[in-house]
Amino acid sequence: MKYLFILLLAVISKNTFSQCKSYRLTNRGDTINCVDQEDKKQGKWSVSVDGVRGEPGYDEEGVYVDGKKEGIWRVYTTMGDLYAVESYRWGNRDGKCMYYNISGLIREESWKAVNPDNPFDTVDVPDPVDPFKVERKVVKMEGSSVKHGTWSFFESGSGSLYKSETYFLGKLQDPRKAFASNKAVSHTADDTTFAEKPPAKIKPKEVMNFEKKTGKKKVKVLDGSTF
Repeated sequence: MKYLFILLLAVISKNTFSQCKSYRLTNRGDTINCVDQEDKKQGKWSVSVDGVRGEPGYDEEGVYVDGKKEGIWRVYTTMGDLYAVESYRWGNRDGKCMYYNISGLIREESWKAVNPDNPFDTVDVPDPVDPFKVERKVVKMEGSSVKHGTWSFFESGSGSLYKSETYFLGKLQDPRKAFASNKAVSHTADDTTFAEKPPAKIKPKEVMNFEKKTGKKKVKVLDGSTF
């Protein structure tokens, strides 16, 4: 039984290696950094990048599918500290990406990847007046990945949120416009009618005293005519 298991393992390893033009073996014997016969990166990868032009070096690990990053990738400093947890689709950032320093989380980004084979996507477009109403539209995506969703920024050390931005397909949304739209929706028809009523006319004090003395509201004034 033991020899059968070893033989089976050897067959699996041979098939794996035959699919890779080049690869690496970890200390545990795992195959990583596979480049297939079509020169595409496949499977688990671990990469070390040297610092360039003052930028620090880093190490990253994740999965390649047909030469493109897919799923969760983790980035570490050369000292081994976690720097980023990024999400990929079609080789582009997609979904939540989180960035850290030695104190903890400092920034959370939100991205939407663009399918290079089909740049059109169906998205929910919010109504500019009614914040609770959305409309599904087919739109053409530009670029490889666009900012989409909420970006949050945290103070280093305390971890308190100090700034938040919302993007829709790469465009920064103005929270003041959203507030104005919500305020407009909250007005009822009766409120609008009341607001549009002209203010009541106030008579001067002298006119009121004059009408009180004469007992008439209308007084005929001589204008020099003969009729």
